[in-house]
Amino acid sequence: MKKSKTIFTKPENSRRSFIKNAAMVSAGIMIVPRHVLGGKGYVAPSDKLNIAAIGAGGKGNGDIKEFSKSPNVNIVALCDVDDRRSAETRKLHPDAKYYKDFRKMLEAEKNNIDACSISTPDNLHAIATMAAMQLGKHVYTQKPLAHDIFEARALAEAAGRYKVITQMGNQGGSSDGVRQAHEMIDAGLIGDVHTVQVWTNRPVWPQGLPTPTGNFPVPAELDWDLWQGPAKTVDYNPAYLPFSWRGYNAYGTGALGDMACHMMDPVFRILPIDFPTEVECSIPKSWTLDGKEAKYPDGFPPASVIHLKYPRKDGKGDISVSWYDGGLMPPLPDELVDGDRFGGSDGGALFIGDKGKMIVDCYGEDPRLLPTKLMKETTMPKQTIARVPEGHYLQWVNACIAGYGKGKTSSPFEYAGPFAESILIGNLAIRSWNLESKKANGKAAFLGRKKLLWNAKEMRITNFEEANQFVKREYRAGWSLGI
Repeated sequence: MKKSKTIFTKPENSRRSFIKNAAMVSAGIMIVPRHVLGGKGYVAPSDKLNIAAIGAGGKGNGDIKEFSKSPNVNIVALCDVDDRRSAETRKLHPDAKYYKDFRKMLEAEKNNIDACSISTPDNLHAIATMAAMQLGKHVYTQKPLAHDIFEARALAEAAGRYKVITQMGNQGGSSDGVRQAHEMIDAGLIGDVHTVQVWTNRPVWPQGLPTPTGNFPVPAELDWDLWQGPAKTVDYNPAYLPFSWRGYNAYGTGALGDMACHMMDPVFRILPIDFPTEVECSIPKSWTLDGKEAKYPDGFPPASVIHLKYPRKDGKGDISVSWYDGGLMPPLPDELVDGDRFGGSDGGALFIGDKGKMIVDCYGEDPRLLPTKLMKETTMPKQTIARVPEGHYLQWVNACIAGYGKGKTSSPFEYAGPFAESILIGNLAIRSWNLESKKANGKAAFLGRKKLLWNAKEMRITNFEEANQFVKREYRAGWSLGI
């Protein structure tokens, strides 16, 4: 598809110049006379960054509210397959044109929009994002960026090819905490990190359940066919909506997809790693009310443990990263004293180096050495990494206004793509476990569980061919990634 030109492609373009000046006005720097702007901070609607939202309910509604905090943003189009979920957003933005099919919206609005926010179930992230980028539109895509490894790699490569500003929606990537933690590790306060343990309280939705069945009428406000996107067509079932789709692999990416982009961001952002070479998992048995072992062939388990091995890019050996969800947790460190928090309410991450340990909460917040008394006894390093006072959302807005090559974001796809791959390979291990369990016919499948060997360059598991079916999924007719 030929890439459409955007308002940011020509330096002399007056619209780009105007909104760049408007951004500086909102920061308190007056370049354009106030009488021209109509008052301090005023920006004419026609000179704002025009955003279209693909996904206007739920998290999409929250994202739109965050973007709208900037005086330089104009929400010009909304798209959602469920009129019920999008009702509040449409009320807040009555002048925005409303669509149900994002493909029709992009075609109709391609000359009116500059950027897109994508907040849909995970299985539509990559397709909607790629379609917007191919039109030269900047994109803000919710985590975990993509549904499978192939899609994550494709989006990372496309961002540079289409020269657009990108941001994955892991807002902790712009937090002060993760930057402080980065400075502490860079300063050598815990030495070279060799092990990281990460845990979360997710899932907080029903997970580890049989595939939903039953015959239910489709609500009049919902386009069920569009909601399913590229997934295989199934009968409508209210068990999937509005949030529990996360637990089914046709639409979601489980606890890893929901929270690992938050919990593991400090790991991937701080340490000298990119792609893992090994992954393995273990899944505890779960039981139904009548005492039978629960089966979840089309979904994710209620709890899991994932182990990843990363070669350090500085040549100093490997880093082991372990993920725990569903109430499973790593051992408490000996340096944790009574009264100390082991992470935050949503989970945390423990960095173990050859000279000490450091713990952070969700989003990398509140980094602290263990034992915590060291925080008073140790001289903290000076700030070396720039903070993001405007936050994750408006950082993207301002970067779009600055233009490609000038505007910077915390989680551009060049970073978020490889990061998402690391998360999604954990789900590949989970689904491979299910394959092994079927082969074992319930006879101690864990005895034959595999350590999967990953060739990142070729995007292949090299020692268990059946696992490679999960690297790239098949889309149903009518849906394509467009590459």
